[in-house]
Amino acid sequence: MYRYHNGPLRQCRFALSRHIKATNQVNSTICKSVTKFASITQSHSPIQQQYCAFTNATPNRSAENGTGSIINPHWKRKESGKFQRPIFVAATRQHVGKTTVSLALVSGLKKRFDKVGFIKPVGQQHVEVQSEDLDQPLRVDKDVCLLREHFHLDHIDYQHMSPVIIPRGYTKSYIEGKISHENQLNDIRHAFHEISSTSDIMLCEGTGHCAVGSVVNLNNAMVASMVGADMVLIANGGLGSAFDELELNRILCQHHNVRLAGVIINKVIPDKMEQTRKYLSKAMMSTWGVPLLGCVPDKPFLGCPALADFERLFNAKLLGGCRHRMRHYRLSDINLVTTSLCHFLENLRSKPDRTLYVCHISRNDVLLGFLGEHQRAIKKGEKFESALLVCGRKGKYEMSPQVRDMVKGGDAPVLFVEYSTNSAMEMIHDFTPKLNIDDTSRVAHAVDHYEPYIDFDELLRRTSSSNSSFDDPTSSTFNDLKRI
Repeated sequence: MYRYHNGPLRQCRFALSRHIKATNQVNSTICKSVTKFASITQSHSPIQQQYCAFTNATPNRSAENGTGSIINPHWKRKESGKFQRPIFVAATRQHVGKTTVSLALVSGLKKRFDKVGFIKPVGQQHVEVQSEDLDQPLRVDKDVCLLREHFHLDHIDYQHMSPVIIPRGYTKSYIEGKISHENQLNDIRHAFHEISSTSDIMLCEGTGHCAVGSVVNLNNAMVASMVGADMVLIANGGLGSAFDELELNRILCQHHNVRLAGVIINKVIPDKMEQTRKYLSKAMMSTWGVPLLGCVPDKPFLGCPALADFERLFNAKLLGGCRHRMRHYRLSDINLVTTSLCHFLENLRSKPDRTLYVCHISRNDVLLGFLGEHQRAIKKGEKFESALLVCGRKGKYEMSPQVRDMVKGGDAPVLFVEYSTNSAMEMIHDFTPKLNIDDTSRVAHAVDHYEPYIDFDELLRRTSSSNSSFDDPTSSTFNDLKRI
């Protein structure tokens, strides 16, 4: 009778329905908060018991207020009496600078703590290193090697820094039941315990966004929850897009009871720094109660690949100019040679010194002209930092032995790759160079650039509390909730 009626009665019923719904939401939130913070009685709540079982945390009764609280073995008691929780770094997606931020965080934490522990619980791209404790080679995530060697984290051994590696075929083996989920968890717990026991603070680097690893039941949010860590999310510059990506990851953290300590916005256009800092800070604090821990302006050099990066990209080795492997090139200064030799030489002398040229293997004239121009510049004492990428599809084109002998051992940087020029240019365009231990110049620049823009005082304040991981320093205490 009243279904399509637009009169006062329908408006009244609609308002009453909204009021009841809002009241239920408030009551639900309060109940969840009370359950999370602590138990009134000596017995702990079901959610606390589940948390203890998953993380190996132990219940503790506070002598100060008589309430039950959960003490995770990886929380470090500070001189102030508060507990410092592990810090977990994850991104909103791939290629946003998570490893670069981790470098800056370790650098800043080392200035505040004697021993900083670092672990990458779940890794993908791995390298072979030598374990000093085991006296044998083993595989670890490449970022583990970078962080340990760059900061000389000698108090921890490689064997515990990268407990789970997911190489090609791992996912299929897990789904087929050949890999035990419990063994994965135990490996991470054991490794984390070993590093934590010799460190004053723990920094964990995740893999990609918070949901990466879900297919093997080891996503970043789940692992952070298991080790009792607070999350720091990294996103690229922007307003709406950055906030939307952060929200997707924040929800997953919330699902696994992981506190979001703060956000660091990376690669911000310098002219929009103030705008980004102002509006994102306001949006995050008003919506989530989460602070902006850092806003880092973009620095193009950090995205410039070195010749060594191209060697890894194309699985090839420099034929000449090997001592220039760490010379960096801007992607905007990469030229495909399609002109005559005369025009190429004119271009070579007029373009910026550090230009990477790409040509087909059939262009012997270009290759010989490049070698000749290099010799001329060296004899005259002129600066010459250009490099040449020679392309030829595998099985169809070969570099002649005579030309190879001319290039090999010389000082002119020449790299031969077994791809067509079109494929090579596409690979370069899509390539994002990653920091590695060999590229000491770019790593040092990254640390120096990022560290000053991170608020370490706020980070440490947000990741420490009086008794449990559910006790936010800025939120209501359990006793306050009891009085509501």
